[in-house]
Amino acid sequence: MNINTVVTAPYADQCPGTSGLRKKTQTFITQANYLENYIQSCLCVVDVDKHQPIIIGGDGRYYNDIAIQQTIRIALGNGFTDIRVCQRGLLSTPACSHLIRHCQATLGFVFSASHNPGGENGDVGIKLNVANGGPAPVSLTDEIYAYSQQISHYVIADTADIDLMDCQYYRFGEARVAVIDGVGDYVKLMQSLFDFALIRDYLTSNRLQFDAMHAITGPYAKAIFVDCLGVDANDILNATPLPDFAGQHPDPSPTTAKTLYNTAMSPDCPFSLLAASDGDGDRNMIVGHKLFVNPSDSLAVIAANHTAIKQFQSLPFVGVARSLPTSRAVDVVANALGIDCYETPTGWKFFGNLLDANRINLCGEESFGTSGHHIREKDGIWAVLCWLSILATQKQSVSAVMQSHWARFGRHYYARYDFEGLSVQAGEQILADLTQKDTKSLQFNQQDCTELGHFSYTDPTNQSHISHQGYQVKFGESARFVVRLSGTGTVGATLRLYLEVFDSDFMQQPDVVVAPLAQHALAFIDLARYHHTTQPTAIVC
Repeated sequence: MNINTVVTAPYADQCPGTSGLRKKTQTFITQANYLENYIQSCLCVVDVDKHQPIIIGGDGRYYNDIAIQQTIRIALGNGFTDIRVCQRGLLSTPACSHLIRHCQATLGFVFSASHNPGGENGDVGIKLNVANGGPAPVSLTDEIYAYSQQISHYVIADTADIDLMDCQYYRFGEARVAVIDGVGDYVKLMQSLFDFALIRDYLTSNRLQFDAMHAITGPYAKAIFVDCLGVDANDILNATPLPDFAGQHPDPSPTTAKTLYNTAMSPDCPFSLLAASDGDGDRNMIVGHKLFVNPSDSLAVIAANHTAIKQFQSLPFVGVARSLPTSRAVDVVANALGIDCYETPTGWKFFGNLLDANRINLCGEESFGTSGHHIREKDGIWAVLCWLSILATQKQSVSAVMQSHWARFGRHYYARYDFEGLSVQAGEQILADLTQKDTKSLQFNQQDCTELGHFSYTDPTNQSHISHQGYQVKFGESARFVVRLSGTGTVGATLRLYLEVFDSDFMQQPDVVVAPLAQHALAFIDLARYHHTTQPTAIVC
């Protein structure tokens, strides 16, 4: 096996965001060594035993085949001797987290841009996961970026492409590349976490519809829902992963999973539960007949009903965590249960430290992400199995479960307004200018502002500190709004406005309840000064 040294030069834009490095597909295709520079930077910075396993896979999007083969070659060139690549290159983000932990691997590469579109004109991402199975921490991604700004060469093995269709081994001197099953171990994990007999019995008289959105969860959904739980294969929609996701946006929301959502809202919907996942399998959408379950509410319901879930029956249920923009619905549940509740910045890496320290069992984000202590990523199919467990135990509809929950805890009406297409400079200026606003008369529903400012977080496990993670305005426990920039896009900036109003009357329409708060928030931000429109490009509520 020959090892070649290739001279290269830095790219200034290789700073990773919330979930790794994400760029337009054409950036990787047209800019020489763009992929190779970043992979080499990662492998030079990580301090790991090169004889321990590394995991490689992706969500099947366009360019993944090239990225995976090049990463194998660069890993071989850098002296890694135990490289494990998933069959057909297909690996969901939660399954990668599990494989790292299960195989005691030192790191894993997931080639995905999550819920972003795919195809030649879509997006590509490179996500690095570390030995606990979670995303690389900020300290490590900062080092990777710093290295990428001074890189002068990369090393790569001169080998042919690996055949990824069948599980087998390849030898390259002392090194071994193994093509492994990326689905089987994850299925076994789910079988250990849930009472499949209980769920299977429930599904004999109740139907599930699941939309894999032509993304990574198709093979996992077939193996779990169809083969293990007896769901009709015709009720698993869009189960074949495609490089361009059939031209669709693989984001599980009422807007993008429109067929499934419209079925749920129809008068004669035949399904008890409808769900969807995203490009890399870490997000989830839960829908009942004529009821969309807000992800913040979903987190709270899972916490309140954790005893229905086998995973949480074996260990003390000690705590929960949510990201700053996620509604405070789970806080109320935690208070009732007498357990800790942590508020963190957006990004699963912050939950990982709390999970590793056994401070929490459950965590979630408003952006359709939920998971438990079994891995260090959010997990879409796992969340669906949680809901199936709750429904099977309570023997109620999704609507009945939600109404019972709101009757007990009250309802946190919630919405997220997205403003896409801002320049990065405008987005940053909005957040910078918020500190200069006049707040003397800031009120909502006759409630004075009780707290405002940029959110900072000190990790209780290691005392690391991070600041400016979003701007929050509170009106006691009755309402609040949060303003932050999204870290998952590839072009320009997306400003997100999160709105939350608490009310014991739980039968109102969310968009109607939050609309007055949205007016207050937009007036406070004065968005028209920075952007051509004050109309959101997307609303989730």
